[in-house]
Amino acid sequence: MKVLVTGATGVIGRRVVPLLLAQGHEVTVAVRRNRRRPIPWGDVQAKLVDLFDPATLAPALGDQDAVINLATHMPPSSARMLVRRAWRENDRIRREGSRNLVQAALASDVPRLVQESFAPAYPDRGEEWIDESVPLEPEVYNRTILDAEASARRFGDAGRIGVIVRFAAFYGPDSYPLRDFLQALRLGWAPMPGSPHGFISSVSHDDAAAAVVAALRARAGAYNVADDEPVRREVYAGTLATLIGARPPRFPPAWITPLFGVARALARSQRISNRKLRDETGWRPRYPSVREGLAATLREMAA
Repeated sequence: MKVLVTGATGVIGRRVVPLLLAQGHEVTVAVRRNRRRPIPWGDVQAKLVDLFDPATLAPALGDQDAVINLATHMPPSSARMLVRRAWRENDRIRREGSRNLVQAALASDVPRLVQESFAPAYPDRGEEWIDESVPLEPEVYNRTILDAEASARRFGDAGRIGVIVRFAAFYGPDSYPLRDFLQALRLGWAPMPGSPHGFISSVSHDDAAAAVVAALRARAGAYNVADDEPVRREVYAGTLATLIGARPPRFPPAWITPLFGVARALARSQRISNRKLRDETGWRPRYPSVREGLAATLREMAA
């Protein structure tokens, strides 16, 4: 299969490309005109693409069997994530970039699209499991995921295969939020808004990348990408604290949460099910929960 990947050098994209190559796919990566670093894979094609310039998209899509859109622009630090304006470029990518990419893919007769999305946009459901039938309720800072998903559905409505992968909270050895989290734990704090008893659903970078590749054989629709066992926040923070030899952390006071859009979203209790993706594709996370995954991640960071 010939596959074009946008966002190929991001934390998920740079894991997806080697997996695609290992399965024998012909991979083309979309690169920006001002990119300075060389592409780290010798067996891929690189094509100049600007998601905001439709004229650059058609030449890249002409002979592709699938497009994987992982393009995002995350704020550069955990602190900046709390600032609404730090998400503007990401909003534009999800709103305008995804729309332009879908329009070009439709014009180029590309049969399949995989679009990234964000599972923590689900509402707070307390102890209940959340599957893909639950409507998203994003906060202001991530409302444009609705635009990106609408573009993917428009692709499907045109008779193509539009697949949406809704990622749970990421972690991995190259995650700066995780590094910031570890630093806070050493100071005695768990930087997690919401009740310590609420659920958090996570997925490792590597498991998320494997899910993206598995989505190439999925039927059209939305799929949650999360580990098998969501844990309560107190378990997540306590697991990490134990692994680094820190004392049990304190959690932020409840009055802080309403001050920030990101915090309001992260304060939700979300017990997200990955059953649909597992049943559809046979994908299984390497790490059933953060208990196993965080321990492996810290070992990799130390190495």
